[in-house]
Amino acid sequence: MSSKPKTIEEYISQAPAHAHAHLLSIYQILKKIAPDATEAIKWNQPVFEQKRILFSFSAFKSHINFMPTGQTLNQFSDEIKDYKTGKDTIQFSYDKPLPVDLIKKLAKHRLHDVLDNDAKWMY
Repeated sequence: MSSKPKTIEEYISQAPAHAHAHLLSIYQILKKIAPDATEAIKWNQPVFEQKRILFSFSAFKSHINFMPTGQTLNQFSDEIKDYKTGKDTIQFSYDKPLPVDLIKKLAKHRLHDVLDNDAKWMY
């Protein structure tokens, strides 16, 4: 990235060209799931906030990192077993189509967990 982006659109436009389609897709999915969320750049990555940070995503050389929190990922352990995950993240490779339905499930779960259960950002 040439300069620090101030918006998610700037973040996507400054990412490597091979990442643009996946970044734009995940951004559009998350906007639909959380239309009332505030968009921001924190830790040099896009985040959506509503009461607290809902989720974030970021571009890497070979994948997108989506961070809906470990608490959310744990609820879908069977569905995410074929993906590389971290404590709070799941990776989606650029050479495969985004799993749109899975991303929607994760994002909806996280949104409702925050709004209904006051779930924290990270534990």
